[in-house]
Amino acid sequence: MRVFTLGLANTSAPLTLISLYRPPSSATVPGLVHAECLTPMLLGSPILSPKRLQLRKVIMFAAWESEDAIDEFMSTSKLGQAITAGWHLRMTFLRRWGSVREFGSLPESIGESDPQSPVAAFTLARMRFREIPRFVQWGRPVETLVRDNPESSFSLAAIRHPGTIATFSIWNSQQAMIDMVRGQSAVARPKRHIAAMKERERRDFHHEFTTLRFRPLAEFGTWDGRSTLLPKEADK
Repeated sequence: MRVFTLGLANTSAPLTLISLYRPPSSATVPGLVHAECLTPMLLGSPILSPKRLQLRKVIMFAAWESEDAIDEFMSTSKLGQAITAGWHLRMTFLRRWGSVREFGSLPESIGESDPQSPVAAFTLARMRFREIPRFVQWGRPVETLVRDNPESSFSLAAIRHPGTIATFSIWNSQQAMIDMVRGQSAVARPKRHIAAMKERERRDFHHEFTTLRFRPLAEFGTWDGRSTLLPKEADK
């Protein structure tokens, strides 16, 4: 069974740059299908803020052939050891919207799943350079919508220059995430996501775009002083 991970690591600047521009690949790591390495950004932070460029932290999102392959990478590589000292989540795939070439072979859905179960979502976009100002204008309100939503237990954005942007979030339930997407959350200005999607349909921000939904399996380690980023229901 294919397994996915989202790993967070504190690193040195050299290791960050190597990870960004010479990332682990199926040619160098046994059992790795594909990895995306980026640096984290604080959702909703000002564009010209240090919180938008954190060269001593790395996010690695990856697809694996097995958990044994994950264990081997975590114990033997510098980046894997940094993630082991940080935090990572293991997940199984549920659903895909849109398409990015590296994950385009995933099915649109594996079938129905419990709407009350916790869910994780990863969005990956290859930007059209000239559309970045528009993307920022419409994207930041959505970032704060996710960041401040009481049903989101963890969220972040990430970037790899010049044109790859990602977001990751964990939700107390699939239904809560769906409510956010549909503008039905019990928060101020709940339709910010709908407005951004309408603007994207009017003129696309991206060359490629996908949102992947996952069922959390298990989390390991700590991040920013938190040892539990999953909602409590995920441990039952």
